[in-house]
Amino acid sequence: MAEEAHSLAIDQVVQKALDDAHVSESDLSAVAVTVGPGLSLCLRVGVHKARTIAKAFGLPIVGVHHMEAHALVSRLVNKGLDFPFLALLISGGHNLLILAHNLGDYVQLGTTVDDAIGEAYDKSARWLGLDIRKGGGPALEELALEGDPNAIKFRVPMRQHKDCNFSYAGLKTQVRLAIESRNLRCTDGIPISSATAEDRQLRADIAASFQRVAVLHLEERCQRAVEWALKMKPSINNFEVLHQINMLGLA
Repeated sequence: MAEEAHSLAIDQVVQKALDDAHVSESDLSAVAVTVGPGLSLCLRVGVHKARTIAKAFGLPIVGVHHMEAHALVSRLVNKGLDFPFLALLISGGHNLLILAHNLGDYVQLGTTVDDAIGEAYDKSARWLGLDIRKGGGPALEELALEGDPNAIKFRVPMRQHKDCNFSYAGLKTQVRLAIESRNLRCTDGIPISSATAEDRQLRADIAASFQRVAVLHLEERCQRAVEWALKMKPSINNFEVLHQINMLGLA
């Protein structure tokens, strides 16, 4: 689904960028494209488009770090975002906490050790029988509004590890076991639209409890990153949060 969305948008996005800059492909001197980390199927769409333009106009390709691009693009619209700054970067396939000293000068404070939060949202939404055509994150967050976030005592990941890394594989497993132990009919492929009132409430409680812990894990890692960053660079005034909204429903 994500790959299809990228494929449908890529030509229009590139053309708009050219139009807004009042240039054409023949005016370019190079083509820059994000190459990773992230969801390989989505990244491949951009790389294919870049190679097509580069081949047609004899241009070199410049590979760009996906998460670095996220961190820096906000400086195009937020002129007051000066170095140094702290950034939390969230995409469907990766989480990253960095201290940005300057262009190309970064300290990685934390990264994804297994599954990213976007993957956890998508998989949990699918297990709960939600309609994820517009993304698992928004679908799960909408259901979570009906639930009790304290109904199920999911464990917060990696509290025993005093670092800034992220892990969502264990929380995913907790969600799956919670669904199975309550004999919810979503395990039989029954969508939530066909669920009984009791079944829907149980699913909503699981969604709300998952979301509370998933976000709490982010908060705890960010709190530690802020403490570390201020020790390394006391002059930091900005904490930037960037995420792909189709992956998460969080504002």
